[in-house]
Amino acid sequence: MKKVGKEDPSVKIEINEQTGEILMSGMGELHLEIIENRIKTEKGLAVKTGQPIVVYRETVMGTSPEMEGRSPNKHNSFFISVEPLEDEIYNLIKSGEIPEGRVKKKSQAVTEAFAKLGWSSDMIRDVRDIYKGNLLLDETRGEVHIGEVIEMVMDAFEMVMDQGPLAREPCTKMKVCLQDIKLHEDAIHRGPAQVYPAVREAIKEAMHKGNATILEPVQIHMIEIPDNFLGACTKLIGGKRGQMLNVSQEGSHVEIDAKIPVAEMVGWSSDLRSATEGRGVSSLKDQMFEKLPTLLQEDVIRKIRSRKGLSENK
Repeated sequence: MKKVGKEDPSVKIEINEQTGEILMSGMGELHLEIIENRIKTEKGLAVKTGQPIVVYRETVMGTSPEMEGRSPNKHNSFFISVEPLEDEIYNLIKSGEIPEGRVKKKSQAVTEAFAKLGWSSDMIRDVRDIYKGNLLLDETRGEVHIGEVIEMVMDAFEMVMDQGPLAREPCTKMKVCLQDIKLHEDAIHRGPAQVYPAVREAIKEAMHKGNATILEPVQIHMIEIPDNFLGACTKLIGGKRGQMLNVSQEGSHVEIDAKIPVAEMVGWSSDLRSATEGRGVSSLKDQMFEKLPTLLQEDVIRKIRSRKGLSENK
């Protein structure tokens, strides 16, 4: 995969050199329309486009009980619980104040960051991996062989965080706690082929028990329109499951701050132009992930799994 277009770090363009497929992200619809038109008119190439893919996130809404994951040979068990990660910790990870990565025992940056949050030295010592906004804690005590398997536990943890149990979407904002382990005394019976499936099974089961859910990306847009199109714009936002956060007016000029799910924004630019006779414009102010409405969860999960060629059973 070859990356091009480094002028704007928010825009990512990747070209699959084998298939010629171009993957673009970080651009609005108008940007894409302009690029598509330039490829056609300036290069004389036919362009085949597909529907945008919305990337969701998976997380848990509550604390799970300890769930046991057993290795295929039944000689090893891992007991794991999950819970939502506190907002203050998540925000520090996202800002970079708590660095991501596997934690060395004497990591000064991690120690200082968690100490500021009031964590005791014992709690800080439990932190083993910070990965994509998720935390892995090793709360086992007195386990002789933990040092021999902890790297494999972290591997399996990262595998699940990359592909959650609901729809194989990335996980976020979770605290995964390794509570206890039971290992076979013979090292040959506790290798990767035994540890990986057991840990993955325990985390996924714990997520289901912790009320696993889908988070959808939403964007806050500032929409500028003439005042006589306020009603049409309000109807357009409502039709896209949007929410009007603020409306301000100065003379005949109206500014609207609206929060709209990304999944509903396909065709947004043309819809806004149609609703305002070409006189409305919008710009992105912020974006975040929020819980997908419960009524839509099953349908969205089914569609994602179908697109990925997965069975309907989670």
